[in-house]
Amino acid sequence: HQAIHYCGAHRIGHGTRLLEDASLMDYVRDHRIPLEICLTSNVQTCVVERLQDHPFRQYLDYNLRVTLNTDSRLVSNTNVTRELYRACRTFRLNHYELRHILLNGFRSAFLPYPEKVGLIRDSLREIDAILGENFPMDDLVVLQDWRSLEHH
Repeated sequence: HQAIHYCGAHRIGHGTRLLEDASLMDYVRDHRIPLEICLTSNVQTCVVERLQDHPFRQYLDYNLRVTLNTDSRLVSNTNVTRELYRACRTFRLNHYELRHILLNGFRSAFLPYPEKVGLIRDSLREIDAILGENFPMDDLVVLQDWRSLEHH
C-alpha cells in the first residue's frame, strides 16, 4: 500500500500479500501496475510453503499485470525459462495465459513508448510463432529437457 500511494511505485516486487487488500488489488489492476512474481524465490524464502500456495493464479485470474521473474538468478539457481516452466506445470497455464504473461513483461519494460511498441510487436510475432495452436502445453519437453529443471 505504502509503496504505491506514498512512494509512487510503478511496479511491485513479489506482491504476495496483495490478496489481503481488495481495494489495493483493484487499484493495481486498474492502473496496470506490474507485479514481478518470483515463484522460486518466494518458496525458498518461505513466503509461501509450496508453489501451489502462491497467489499467482489468483492474480492472473483477477487480470493483474503479472510477470515472471527470477529475483536473483544466482541465489535462487533459476532463470526465466525455469520460472515459466514451473508456472505452466503448477498452475496449468493455457496458451493464452502464457502468451499474456510473456507480453506483460514486454508491456512493463522501462522503455520510451515508441521503442516499447516495436518491442511488443516483434515479441508478439516471435511468441505467436513459438506458441502456435499446436504447441504441446502438456509436454514442454519439446523445447528442452525439462526433467532436469525440476530438480533444481
